[in-house]
Amino acid sequence: MRDDDDGLGREIGGLMEELGRFSAEMRTTLKAQDDRMTRLDRKTALAARPALEAKAEGQPHRAAFGAYLRTGEDDGLRGLGLEGKAMSTTVAADGGYLVDPQTADRVRGVLGATASLRAVACVVAVDAGSYDVLIDHAEPGAGWAGETAARTETGTPQIDRITIPLHELSALPKASQRLLDDSAFDIEGWLAGRIADTFARSEAAAFVSGDGVDKPRGILDYPSIDDDGWSWGNLGYVATGTAGDFDATNPADAVIDLVYSLGAPYRAGARFVMNSRTAGALRKLKDADGRFLWTDGLSAGEPARLLGYPVLIAEDMPDIANDACALAFGNFEAGYTIAERPDLRVLRDPFSAKPHVLFYATKRVGGAVSDFAAIKLLKFGIA
Repeated sequence: MRDDDDGLGREIGGLMEELGRFSAEMRTTLKAQDDRMTRLDRKTALAARPALEAKAEGQPHRAAFGAYLRTGEDDGLRGLGLEGKAMSTTVAADGGYLVDPQTADRVRGVLGATASLRAVACVVAVDAGSYDVLIDHAEPGAGWAGETAARTETGTPQIDRITIPLHELSALPKASQRLLDDSAFDIEGWLAGRIADTFARSEAAAFVSGDGVDKPRGILDYPSIDDDGWSWGNLGYVATGTAGDFDATNPADAVIDLVYSLGAPYRAGARFVMNSRTAGALRKLKDADGRFLWTDGLSAGEPARLLGYPVLIAEDMPDIANDACALAFGNFEAGYTIAERPDLRVLRDPFSAKPHVLFYATKRVGGAVSDFAAIKLLKFGIA
């Protein structure tokens, strides 16, 4: 009996020890659950605010981005794979946080709608620091020969490479933390509007007159020569024959000469580019039969036409003045290329301008003339 009692005691002791381990494990598990519930309660309380996250239900990128802009909380961005990285000019994919897709699309939509060369130029998205355009501007030679005659060597095409570097375009709007805390404030709409306005004005000016130093190179920064002596690397111009004005006797002749100075292959997709003051002067021009050269669009959204070609009003073009190239005509899709990184990046800085929060937005874009035969200028000068 004693042996049976000892065996039973050992069995009971083992069961008690196992029960103790099970109880300890249960306490650890319950504590972990309590911790998770506490964090969940905090998340639930934040989500209950009538803030931007409530509007973004079902849109995790938008909700995470809104939380980042308001509070600097980046857990949501990291959970979506949108992690912060150190800024560096040597790495193509560096810097900040990707703007949520809806905000980025809204900014690009405003840029495309502004009156700049972006609306008519060739726009390409790149993933590198520059974009190369290869231009074949010389045709191979050819010659006639009899059936059995010897063939002679002909000319070889010439290929030029035009490199368009990407430059950084930035905006630095700010808002007070109190304004950000206001649940009625549309942070994404405000941010998109500020960035779009700044970027649109800067880009439009650079595409016309930028000098290519830390910015795109504009069409008017290239050397221009009389079209009769045109050569590659220059833009050809036609002179009005009068300093700062059209010819007094035949004012429309210079515009007609400008149109036909452009090669026939380019004219099919050509258009005029000018500012509003130049457009006002051209609207008054008539041909020899008294008909206006300018015609308004026949339907809503259709551009006005000059001599049958569409007109783009770009306010960054110069006014009519002595020796000013105030009117451009050409196929800009062939003649001017804009290269850009398609992503927009934003860094939130709550420290540098307290009690305001700075939003540092950056975009990389470049532009250059890619075909010098595709664009002609009208010079308001004697020669």
